[in-house]
Order: sequence, then C-alpha cells, then structure tokens
Amino acid sequence: MHVLVIENFEKTPLGVLGDALAEAGASIDLRQAFRGDAVPATEAAHDALVVLGGGQSALDDADSPWLPGLARLTRRFGEAGKAVLGVCLGAQVIARAYGAENILGRPVEFGWREVRPTAAGRTDPVIAALGEGARMFHWHNDTFTLPPSAVRLAASDMTAIQAFRIGDAVYGIQFHFEANLPLVESWSADFAGVIAAYAPDWPVRLPADAARFAGHADAGGMAIARAWVALAGRTAHRQAASSRLDLAYGLNRSPE
Repeated sequence: MHVLVIENFEKTPLGVLGDALAEAGASIDLRQAFRGDAVPATEAAHDALVVLGGGQSALDDADSPWLPGLARLTRRFGEAGKAVLGVCLGAQVIARAYGAENILGRPVEFGWREVRPTAAGRTDPVIAALGEGARMFHWHNDTFTLPPSAVRLAASDMTAIQAFRIGDAVYGIQFHFEANLPLVESWSADFAGVIAAYAPDWPVRLPADAARFAGHADAGGMAIARAWVALAGRTAHRQAASSRLDLAYGLNRSPE
C-alpha cells in the first residue's frame, strides 16, 4: 500500500499513525506542503491519502495556497474509492471539499478531553476503537458543519462533530488521536508561546494530566490508527483486484 501524506504545518508528524503504517508495511510519500512540496493533482499514483493538521484554517488560501488543490484531491481520492483520513485541519479540509461550512474562530479546545462516539460511531470500523468514550488530545478552535453526504461518528462537550465518515473510507477526525505523549510534550515545548495565550497553566498541568490520561489516550489513538490502516489496506486490495479484473476482461474480450 502506497500512502500519500500531506503535512500542512511545521512539526506536525504522523505520530502513532506512522507506527501503524510501518507495522502494515506501507510505503509513504511525504509531501511537506508548507515547505513548498507539490501536492499531486490526482490520486492515480497512490492507494490512500492522509492529510495532517496545522495552525492555519481550512480557508486560509492566501497564506497556504495549496489548500484549494488539496481539498479537490481529497474528493478525487474519495470518489475513486480510495481511503482518505484527515486529522484536525485535515478533517476541516475534507469538510470543505464535500460542501460543509467551515466555522472559524471558536474558543480553543485543548488538552485531554473526552470524545464520545455516536450510535453510528460505536459500530464504525474505525471509531468503534473509542469504546463508549475516551479522553483524547485536542488542539483546535475551528470546526465545520456536517457535510451533506457524511455520517457523524463522535462528539465532545465543546464540538458536536469530532469525527465523520463519507462513504466507506473517507474519514475526518477532529481530535488528535495521532498525538501520543512524546508528541504532546514536543508540541508543548515547541509551541509554548502559542499555548500560553489560552492555557497559561499548561506547564504545570501537563505532568499531572499526562499521568492521568496519556496512557489510555495513547492506547486509544494507536487502536484508531491501526483500524484506519487496516481499512485502507482492504480498500487498496479491492482497488487492485478490480483493476486486475478490468485488465483481464479487456484482454479476453472478443474483438467486435
């Protein structure tokens, strides 16, 4: 499985999702769009797409001019039947692509806070990994309305749409399931000035909150990551099998 990964912002790596992809033997084509790497125009060369988070909004086309093309690309993958996963900003970009309203500038949702699956989420092949609910790491203020074709899968006290699915394999996940404790600690150091503006007590809270919540959050995040990677692998296998059948049909068809 060959996976295209789009990084939209500095120091926003795959986290545990990278571990799950490595376990599955996936190859990764990493494009750091914020550094000027080209975002492909089509889905043809890849089996699945991951769009990671960032500090900008999903409508910040002036400062992040690759965003309109990236939104179109998420839809191309989805309409081709290929797996897509957007995390935080990535989920907001998918929502934009599928006709939702992006809602900007809400109060910040930050830290380990509970996410609860909806009835649909409890039976979803990816979000069911949350069980009846789990504290996961959050860091966002923007959100979105539910895309017309989407199923809402999870919510939190502050955010009504924490996860959604379009079709069988396009997922938007607002919370940072990929952010295990080492990544949270890295962000806390690298973006300390930003965090201080709305969570000035975070350096004091972090050790205690990490001791209480990070272990379960890390395990839950890895479960979600493995579930999505498994789904993407199944989707890629179906796509490959379908292509082989199409080729065989074309080769064996009698001339007209």
